[in-house]
Amino acid sequence: MAAELTVPQLSAKHRPTLDQALSAIRSRAYWSPHPEHPKAYGESAPADGLAAFEALRGTRLDLGQPGTDGWTGGEVSPYGPELGVEYPHADPDVLLPAMRAGMGAWRDAGPEARALVCIEILARISARTHEFAHAVMHTSGQAFMMAFQAGGPHAQDRGLEAVAYAYEEQTRVPGRADWSKPQGKRDPLALGKTFTAVPRGISLMIGCNTFPTWNGYPGLFASLATGNAVLVKPHPRAVLPLALTVQVARAVLAEAGFDPNLVALAVERPGEGIAKSLAVRPEIKLIDYTGSTKFGDWLEANARQAQVYTEKAGVNTVVLDSTDDYKGMLSNLAFSLSLYSGQMCTTPQNLLIPRDGIATDAGHKSYDEVVADLAASVDGLLGDDARANALLGALVNGDVKTRLEAAAALGEVALASREVVNPEFPGAVVRTPVMVKLDAAKPDPEAAYFSECFGPVSFAVAVDSTADALDLLRRTVREKGAMTVGAYTTSEDTERAIEEVCLEESAQLSLNLTGGVYVNQTAAFSDFHGSGGNPAANAALCDGAFVANRFRVVEVRRQA
Repeated sequence: MAAELTVPQLSAKHRPTLDQALSAIRSRAYWSPHPEHPKAYGESAPADGLAAFEALRGTRLDLGQPGTDGWTGGEVSPYGPELGVEYPHADPDVLLPAMRAGMGAWRDAGPEARALVCIEILARISARTHEFAHAVMHTSGQAFMMAFQAGGPHAQDRGLEAVAYAYEEQTRVPGRADWSKPQGKRDPLALGKTFTAVPRGISLMIGCNTFPTWNGYPGLFASLATGNAVLVKPHPRAVLPLALTVQVARAVLAEAGFDPNLVALAVERPGEGIAKSLAVRPEIKLIDYTGSTKFGDWLEANARQAQVYTEKAGVNTVVLDSTDDYKGMLSNLAFSLSLYSGQMCTTPQNLLIPRDGIATDAGHKSYDEVVADLAASVDGLLGDDARANALLGALVNGDVKTRLEAAAALGEVALASREVVNPEFPGAVVRTPVMVKLDAAKPDPEAAYFSECFGPVSFAVAVDSTADALDLLRRTVREKGAMTVGAYTTSEDTERAIEEVCLEESAQLSLNLTGGVYVNQTAAFSDFHGSGGNPAANAALCDGAFVANRFRVVEVRRQA
């Protein structure tokens, strides 16, 4: 097929971006090519983005995929409105062979061309960030500004980061080499060798409800940049952002002279549950999944033909030992507990506090005082309904609401949840966080704090000492996993002890955060999201291990 976008054109446009991304993953310094302020996209961008989103509602999104045997949809915004978008339902027996057909040319294009095409896809998505923000907001329940940033530039950063790692790993080995081995008086042995990065096959990306783009883009772009075709299977309640992504990717691939079927969409009918059947098909060689531990474990056990990358559930913990900025600590924790109603895989859940209290710059604070002051800080943060709506967003589904309401019966309630009305979207279910007091001294192998309670629920757990807190932290991370660990201490010895636990158990640690950086936020190109070293996830976003096994190097030797 004729290419409207040539590699030289793409190189002139995007090679500087690729080079900067490569520099950023090596230096770990702050860098982003995607603006996170809405005004950066032009004066008309907000209105244009909203209009584009509204124009999608009640329509059929025809991607021109082979194997379409019907149409499906049914998304309802957590804010109330029905989206009414219909998507192609695919017959995998037709679609999967069509996806494989274009892989040879995509492989032969080489790492640089693939990287540049991926960056063009991301650039076009970036230009539509306002539209994507509304799509993320009305499928995930994130408040608009969070949907704009996390679902837009931050997700795009993560996708670009994966492209950079993919390029770096594929180009470690030269494309060709002349090999000569001396043989003394005889002529040397001489061979010409070529080395080709060969894709695994078709990659299945299983999307999540809460962060469809942020969690979806790393795997999607890591697989595509390493030469694989990618089948995107969105969560049934969060199809639109990923369907738009597939639409953009297919258009760019076609314009660059590649088969658009290298990226395709698989949407399920209500109750169909196609993730399981797709995951074990022999054509599927890679799987990226974010979601429940139960299904993640099932994938790891049953999708034996595929390389499986999972991000599952964990129990995130904060150890409170001491602080020299009590007010800053409370403010930072209050924001972390409130952001997106705690519906983040990185939100703190367990707050481990010595029952004798902690030393602070405001004097010694007892366990009860720390808990009461933190509850008051959350109340102060969310006391204004407009601010509360902007921070909390909406509960993504009824299961979160059920867990929130059940948490109050688990112990003494230190902070009661309240309903917040969203005047713009009266159908939204908005609730402030609940905090429950629990005691680690009461032996209970099924203690509530020893399992993830996804949503705006936290446990203030009284422990005998900081040493006991570290023992509980170690056990929790080792057995249940953690995406994040936080700690507050003014003691160098305690800091080293906490760090040692996290190094031994492979948990990402944030120490003494009191300003505008929060434990549940990570920055692409610098921070690692997850470690792949504890039960919460078997991969990190992003590192070399996340991309290196998506391709193999095949060598061809020729007699010189």
